Amino acid sequence: MAVAPRALALALLLVLALFSLAPAPTLGGCPSACRCFFTMLQCLEPNGITSIPALAPQESENVTEIYMENQAALENITEIDLVHYRELKNLTVTSCKLRLISANAFQHNLKLQYVNFASNSLEHISWRVFHFLPLLNLVLRDNPLVCSCDLHWLQQWQRNDRGDLDNQMSCFLDDQEIPLNSLVIDNCSLPEVTIIAYKDAKIQEGGNLTFACQVTGSPTPNVRWRTEELHSRFYTQERIWGSTLELVLFLTDVSSSDNLHNLTCEAENQAGPGEEMVQLDIEFPVRILFLRDAVQQHHWCFPFAVDGNPAPEITWRYKGKELKETVYTYTQLIPDSADGSVKHGCLFLNKPTHINNGHYTLIVQNKLGKDEATATGMFMDNPFDPLDPEGIIPVPTNKSDMDVTENPESRVFVVSVAVGLAMFACTFLLIMVLVINKCGQHSKFGIHRSSVLGTEDDLAVSLRFMNFGTSPPSSDEDSGLSSFVENPQYFCGIIKEKDMCVQHIKRQDIVLKWELGEGAFGKVYLAECANLSPDSDKMLVAIKTLKDANESTRQDFQREAELLTLLQHQHIVRFYGVCTDGEPLAMVFEYMRHGDLNRFLRAHGPDARILEETKMPPLGQLTMPQMLHIAAQIASGMVYLASLHFVHRDLATRNCLVGEGLVVKIGDFGMSRDIYSTDYYRVGGRTMLPIRWMPPESIMYRKFTTESDIWSFGVVLWEIFTYGKQPWYQLSNSEAIECITQGRELERPRTCPKEVYLLMQGCWQREPQQRMVIKDIHSRLLALVKNPPVYLDILG
Repeated sequence: MAVAPRALALALLLVLALFSLAPAPTLGGCPSACRCFFTMLQCLEPNGITSIPALAPQESENVTEIYMENQAALENITEIDLVHYRELKNLTVTSCKLRLISANAFQHNLKLQYVNFASNSLEHISWRVFHFLPLLNLVLRDNPLVCSCDLHWLQQWQRNDRGDLDNQMSCFLDDQEIPLNSLVIDNCSLPEVTIIAYKDAKIQEGGNLTFACQVTGSPTPNVRWRTEELHSRFYTQERIWGSTLELVLFLTDVSSSDNLHNLTCEAENQAGPGEEMVQLDIEFPVRILFLRDAVQQHHWCFPFAVDGNPAPEITWRYKGKELKETVYTYTQLIPDSADGSVKHGCLFLNKPTHINNGHYTLIVQNKLGKDEATATGMFMDNPFDPLDPEGIIPVPTNKSDMDVTENPESRVFVVSVAVGLAMFACTFLLIMVLVINKCGQHSKFGIHRSSVLGTEDDLAVSLRFMNFGTSPPSSDEDSGLSSFVENPQYFCGIIKEKDMCVQHIKRQDIVLKWELGEGAFGKVYLAECANLSPDSDKMLVAIKTLKDANESTRQDFQREAELLTLLQHQHIVRFYGVCTDGEPLAMVFEYMRHGDLNRFLRAHGPDARILEETKMPPLGQLTMPQMLHIAAQIASGMVYLASLHFVHRDLATRNCLVGEGLVVKIGDFGMSRDIYSTDYYRVGGRTMLPIRWMPPESIMYRKFTTESDIWSFGVVLWEIFTYGKQPWYQLSNSEAIECITQGRELERPRTCPKEVYLLMQGCWQREPQQRMVIKDIHSRLLALVKNPPVYLDILG
């Protein structure tokens, strides 16, 4: 009795296995004589169909191969049989009774490459059936083809080795079989087409043109001019000169819209087709089709389109003067043959500033006319005083324009007033010193010291100070910062018994060059700064501004300035100081030429060509040793931050910068929350969290520690070895949160060695105390830099 259930189970498994081998059912009702697979239609049961089955459109659109055999009732392939098989590549109809193929049978099957019609009943087959298809193989053997001019095309295909035809193919004439390669066909030749232009082919708009299309061939060809796209008025006239057929085309009041149009004359007969074309050359005055206001692309662009023949000269005027083009301001045309003589282009401005705002006038002219149009460019608001367009306010002078005659009485009076004012000033300063010493701890920004390191839920400041004790943040012992001294050049703090002063940089030493981006505080500019280094008079810097600051943003601004002053390391972006004399307030950083690391990785990855907006050549893919070198530098900077008990909270490749010689430094100008807005998840209306880089405890409890930075560093490694892909790019923010909190890990990148992926996994331990220490990570990366893995196991 125990055997029966076991036998029944085995039988059930066998039935299931047989079902798994059966073809998938189709919604369109697959004929019983056929088998319908996802990409293949197969009809092998004899005499089962009379025509090619018409499956439902959603099924036939996936079919790439049709195979039919032994179907005696299949005699025709019509122009509608294969309408829905647009992906068809292989067609086999053999051992059937196929007699007729419509000339338009394959008009919708433009991917067809292999056709096998062997062993059928084809007597005639026109060149019109196959001439436009990219056939690699055409099989027509064992068909009773009749030797006639209809086979001229097939003979030419065989001689030119097109379609991989069988050289032993033959046809029948008076019941005699003749090899196709030796067949001589009388009164059969391809049409020969010649176009003759009466008068000059070049004419001005509004004139008349005449073209004669002369055709010879046997049998007499049918001839036509392709006039569907002509804008000019026309009529035709047919003439016969002996064996030459002539079709004359008369164009009247020609339109400039037909300039550069390829005028085509077509002819065809049983032997095949022939054609000739001539390009119209119509002169007309230049005109501007459009000129639009400046838009921001890779560079700022004034898009325009002009048309004219002869080709127009293009110049620009700015503020009433001719605009001199340079490597930073230039016109570039965008070729587009589809638009005939229309020239599309842009006036490009590379990193313009407020100085370049204004009206730009495009002027075009040729020998027949002239046109102009004006557009506006508003590239950025003036970050300085409206009376200071160049970024430097002149020092005012009180000298009168009139010379004043001096006398002894006035001199005594002036001296008396000066002495009185001096005494009053001394008394006032003494009182102020006493008040400051008693109440002091006011900063240059007018902010109380207790607020400098206050709690902050948002990510406006990237680098944070970790307070392990229970004392208030303003405590010298816990905060590591004391009150700072008011000074015209510095505001300072005593940090771990070391004086650290935020240096003040004079406004007149800074000259803006152009805008780099915009961040949480304000805009960031490339600038030239004097008196920063004793080794050079001027140097390029990045200026981070704070415009229209309120009390809260001023606090953030000063807090970041103080914190950045602490950080002195070769892999932390160098902070030079602040400029506070006038608006806007500004921070001065070293300039990292290659920008943020994320864009650098993408520009040096396999998808660089499709990601770049410019038409510059690819920069070359980063090698494994280079990627390891980048990772080791970031780890070095993080070791330094951990030694100071700083928590970054937003470590990612977008917040690292790349300089000359592949030098990478940690630094954030606050721009990334705008440029990389999709990397942040808005919580509670204001707070923006980089959840794809955050560990579970930071997502769920907002707990940020050195160990949470370790997790983020593991994600940075993953970014580096994927050439800048977004973590969990295939998931929404909520789905990414679910994956991270449930313990799922990012998959190993294909270009990542096992040794590096083990480091990533060491960073992604769910329990913070189980994660690797940043010193150990740095040491292992340095070892890999010195001895990169020789064998890269991509699949393992």
